[in-house]
Amino acid sequence: MRELSPSPDRRRSPLSHYLPEAMVIPVRIPPTAGTRLTRVAVWTIALVLVFAVVPAAVQPTAARADNPIVQHVYTADPAPLVHNGRVYLYTGHDEDGSTYFTMKDWRVWSSADMVNWTDHGSPLGLTTFAWASADAWAGQAVQRNGRFYWYVPVKNRATGRMAIGVAVSDSPTGPFRDALGHPLVENGEIDPAVFVDDDGQAYLYWGNPNLWFVRLNADMTSHSGSPAKIPLTTAGFGTRTGDPNRPTLYEEGPWVHKRGGLYYLVFAAKCCSEFIAYSTAPGPTGPWTYRGTVMPTQGGSFTNHPGIVDFKGSSYFFYHNGALPGGGGFTRSVAVERFSYNADGTIPTITMTTTGAPQSGTLDPYVRQEAETIAWGSGIETEPSSEGGMNVGWIDNGDSIKVKGVAFGAGAASFTARVASTVGGSTVEVRLGGSSGPVVGRCGVPNTGGWQAWTTVTCPVSGATGTQDLHLRFTGGSGYLLNMNWWQFTRNAAATARR
Repeated sequence: MRELSPSPDRRRSPLSHYLPEAMVIPVRIPPTAGTRLTRVAVWTIALVLVFAVVPAAVQPTAARADNPIVQHVYTADPAPLVHNGRVYLYTGHDEDGSTYFTMKDWRVWSSADMVNWTDHGSPLGLTTFAWASADAWAGQAVQRNGRFYWYVPVKNRATGRMAIGVAVSDSPTGPFRDALGHPLVENGEIDPAVFVDDDGQAYLYWGNPNLWFVRLNADMTSHSGSPAKIPLTTAGFGTRTGDPNRPTLYEEGPWVHKRGGLYYLVFAAKCCSEFIAYSTAPGPTGPWTYRGTVMPTQGGSFTNHPGIVDFKGSSYFFYHNGALPGGGGFTRSVAVERFSYNADGTIPTITMTTTGAPQSGTLDPYVRQEAETIAWGSGIETEPSSEGGMNVGWIDNGDSIKVKGVAFGAGAASFTARVASTVGGSTVEVRLGGSSGPVVGRCGVPNTGGWQAWTTVTCPVSGATGTQDLHLRFTGGSGYLLNMNWWQFTRNAAATARR
């Protein structure tokens, strides 16, 4: 079988090595008029401003950060979906070192507790659409009739314009295939969002510099009637100053949802730098009334992009910033905050944090857990596994994984991991509380003969009780040490007897 892991001289991602659980202070970029599609000069100026101030502003903090929620790749344009007790998060993927919106695929993540996120890899990319040439930008996935539909903007090779494509899958994690073989709609504009109303009528919204909608048919891959513009009035979308061509605050990235009979349209406002604003309406197509700011301009990225869901009785706001090392307007990272609507249904002002959302529940260590289920990772990357799904790889000496809120209960007896390696002498240290916390177990990893030649190792564990953060710290010689596919604990005899 072809080895999936790279040769040792592969250049690592710039995200791969930095202090665990350290964040940077966001850099704020002065607002500048312009649009994402037509004014590349604005982005260039913004990027220069970021680099000019980073040495003074970027400093590690001591906070035990959980935001951004993914640390080993850059992510952008979050679109959450709740399905069967999990939040599935669909994101874009900024390429390392980008100086433009260089995006070739989309990624999927999921969580049952809002802090430990499983990497499901990339089930959709530009190559999925034979007619697309570039720009895997912001999209949204929805579930209907047992299938999952992912609406994305890409550049149509034949016309050179941005168009909206739709991919479909029987699973929230894919793989996805092109549902049509051609664009669903095309008018040169971007950022599709989909909303299915209580009566079953689905709507597709998109646009920059305009805001469009069209009614989707029940098959979710065709539409009724022609696309229509939503009037961008100052009463509906606020007043922009400094750009006579854009009198309202609406910029891009619409997100539509409904709560208590009220329709919300949340959007990126006033490039550049953008903030997040919102409007409300009595119906899915308006008339819209501007309500104000959701998230002020902040975070070191001159774009932002909203996503809102309710999960396990709480509301969550997803966004992106430039908070990771090397981050900025073209290398963004998705983060999340929990919030509560005001009594009158308005959305409060939400500020970016490094702590993120609190954990909803705990993680069960006595069932198999994917190694790529991570609250915070230092040094690691992920890749497709020969055994299916993804595995953690590119592990060097001192790298670590944090899994938050692990419910050991009365105690664990042993730790088992599925590993692969081309070297001997590596160790998985099982630590509690922190990457330098007490060691409760050590599992040796042998040379298995290949980066995808998997074996199972088990070691005794002592002292893993209660609910604690689990840290898997990897030690050994120089170079890549091992890959890990999954792990699981077993209860001690006393804990098992009491069950």
